[in-house]
Amino acid sequence: MFRDSIFLVKTYFLRRFLLIPPTMLGITLVVFMIMRLAPGGPMEEDLRKLMGSPEGKSSRSREESGFNLKPDTLTELAEEYDRDKSNLWHYLEWLGAVPRETVRSAALFSKDSATTSISVPGTIDMISVDRQGKITDYPESEKGKWRVRIQTDVDQGKLWKKYVKGPFEMPKDTPWRAVIYQRKYSGLLQGKLGNSRSYQEPVSLMYRSRMPISLFHGIIEILLIYGICLPLGIIKAIKHKSWIDNASSIAVFAGYAIPGYALGSLLMVYVCARGWFPLGGFTSDAFSSLSFIGKVVDLFYHSAMPLLCYLVGAFAMTTMLIKNNLMDHLAADYVRTAVAKGVSFRNAVFKHALRNSLVPLATTIGGLVSIFVTGSILIEKIFDIDGIGLLQYNALLERDEPVTMGGLAISAFLLLLGNIISDFAVALVDPKISYE
Repeated sequence: MFRDSIFLVKTYFLRRFLLIPPTMLGITLVVFMIMRLAPGGPMEEDLRKLMGSPEGKSSRSREESGFNLKPDTLTELAEEYDRDKSNLWHYLEWLGAVPRETVRSAALFSKDSATTSISVPGTIDMISVDRQGKITDYPESEKGKWRVRIQTDVDQGKLWKKYVKGPFEMPKDTPWRAVIYQRKYSGLLQGKLGNSRSYQEPVSLMYRSRMPISLFHGIIEILLIYGICLPLGIIKAIKHKSWIDNASSIAVFAGYAIPGYALGSLLMVYVCARGWFPLGGFTSDAFSSLSFIGKVVDLFYHSAMPLLCYLVGAFAMTTMLIKNNLMDHLAADYVRTAVAKGVSFRNAVFKHALRNSLVPLATTIGGLVSIFVTGSILIEKIFDIDGIGLLQYNALLERDEPVTMGGLAISAFLLLLGNIISDFAVALVDPKISYE
């Protein structure tokens, strides 16, 4: 019987783990497509600068309207911002299911020339390519490293029709364009999140450097939430309608009514601006020169106000969840029966009612896993904390797709993993759970 139970548990959690990849695939695909279809991206901004006033009348010349866009420039922009192929293909590249172009260089064909020379990235060498896409002048041993793509005026015209809105037609006699490139698998499946378009840094490194800040706030937040709310909820349930319950309820609901970012703004004006606490930052400028005790004090001195904003809403929800569930179980028949048979009220609370009361709380434990790497966007913005929340906020404003998608992938994975942890926690607390 015990072996059968172990087998059922292993099978259940194995199925849950196997559901993580397809669920992440759906989440990332939907968000990726929304970001691509939303107007006003960085490529559109660059196009507006080059096109000047596209809403001008067609009779105006290109120079008068400020129009300075050429077909090859548009093609380069489309390649730079991954808009030269279909959105689904670029999603597969980000995922790592198909190889992406990691090294690329291009050149235009002269009007009457059958070949063109393309500089090799990172070297002073040149590669000669003909209009059929064949490398004509390069060492045989090195030819296999490069692929060639020829973009005719027709190919460039498709991008022109897609992105150029207004009266301007593509110039006639558009020169052909030759591109040499190298491809390799470099995506999420290979553990690569790409490089930030705004900062030109690896996305994984940007998140890793900010991880300690989010870990610090997340761990302290969880310790305070469960260290304070659990005993407070028990006391409120036992001392229901007493002065302790009423006074704590006023404080709890007052905190719940104030959003964390709103409280942060008030604290910034009325507390931090008066010099009682720092106006922002995670540590002081002289943090590295402080002693160990000084570093600890400085760390908590800078984190006191942000942590208060993080906790103000969670305190109320967790405290009332524990109180209400414990009160329901204290009024249940099995608790009254236990007390009638001689079980002390203390044992009835802590050995019978409390364990069953923790079942709803156990379902929320998994969600706390994402706290370690997410943080609060608005709170970090208010207190100028260079954490993951502020990084995601800036990435959204700048439409930095690699950073946004990298944060989404990390958060989605932790959320799905947290749901499995919640199921495991519920199974530990509730003996009635079955995995059949």
